[in-house]
Amino acid sequence: MASPKTIALDAMGGDHGPEVVIPGAALSLERQPALSFILYGNQPRIEAALAQHAALRAKSRVVHTDHVIAMDEKPSQALRRGKGSSMWLPLEAVKLGQADAAVSAGNTGALMAIAKLVLRPIAGIERPAIAAIWPTIKSECIVLDVGANIGATSGQLADFSLMGAAMARAVFHIERPSVGLLNVGTEEMKGNEDVKAAHALLKSVDALPLEYKGFVEGDQIGRGTVDVLVVEGFAGNIALKTAEGTAKQIGAYLRAAMTSSVLSKIGAFLAQGGFRVLKDKMDPRRVNGGTFLGLNGIAVKSHGGTDAFGFASAVDLAYEMADSGLIARLTADIDSFHHRLSAAGGGSQPQGATGTPLGKA
Repeated sequence: MASPKTIALDAMGGDHGPEVVIPGAALSLERQPALSFILYGNQPRIEAALAQHAALRAKSRVVHTDHVIAMDEKPSQALRRGKGSSMWLPLEAVKLGQADAAVSAGNTGALMAIAKLVLRPIAGIERPAIAAIWPTIKSECIVLDVGANIGATSGQLADFSLMGAAMARAVFHIERPSVGLLNVGTEEMKGNEDVKAAHALLKSVDALPLEYKGFVEGDQIGRGTVDVLVVEGFAGNIALKTAEGTAKQIGAYLRAAMTSSVLSKIGAFLAQGGFRVLKDKMDPRRVNGGTFLGLNGIAVKSHGGTDAFGFASAVDLAYEMADSGLIARLTADIDSFHHRLSAAGGGSQPQGATGTPLGKA
């Protein structure tokens, strides 16, 4: 049975603020009645939106703040001026144990910077990563890092593997998720030195809480070859944006083809049930929500331009991870991995190029 959980929401984040956050939270509450919420932001706007959702109003507490992090604000500015904002306070609630997870549709760079400062990385984690759920032919997979860092050492890639596997257990309920490293080929001699070193590292440690499958090429992501795909943040972000753009391109092609003639319009009408299934599978709102993995608390980033349905998906994801005890399991996995690595004489972090935060030198 699902346990009661409290989610702290940045009600002002994203392109639409409370007008999307509140109905999104209400939709998630319908699916997860054990939820309760703390809503941070402009109280009059939040209360006006809550007036349309009596069930959510009964399960929510509103905390007023006038301070909002702008979508174009630099992470360094957000760190200096963000304390007390609608983005900062939900993360602080998680740190203080007042909430089990935080969700924001606000500025990604600012959210990551503030989350790292407030929640702090798990012991042994050098750099947190952003993990996204990716639709595949088989089902779904988790891809990380999709934008938190540029570059990653072999040790960081190995840590990403453990973090992704822990998330897969929480979200997909797979005890030993399969994990692969994204590479330019499946042969062992291919790839840069950090990827090859991470490959050797993951093969060298016994009894990992995952099934390491080796290298995976880009065209295998959508096939569902592995449950977790690991990549450094620069390439991961490009892959994610390329996939999103390709989905929109295919959708545009289909719409044009199905309206190109009278016969095609008749065919589209007869096949509308199948097209509806395809549309649902390709709908990015179903898998909306990037998770900041590697922190001492759960923080989920919703797409800033999503609607209520998409925001509800991000809240659902936060609830699933909180309900699964993700942080405790991940902390134990990381500690065990580094202990075994040290015992084998490999040290806690193998040498390699240093990863840097995305967008920074």
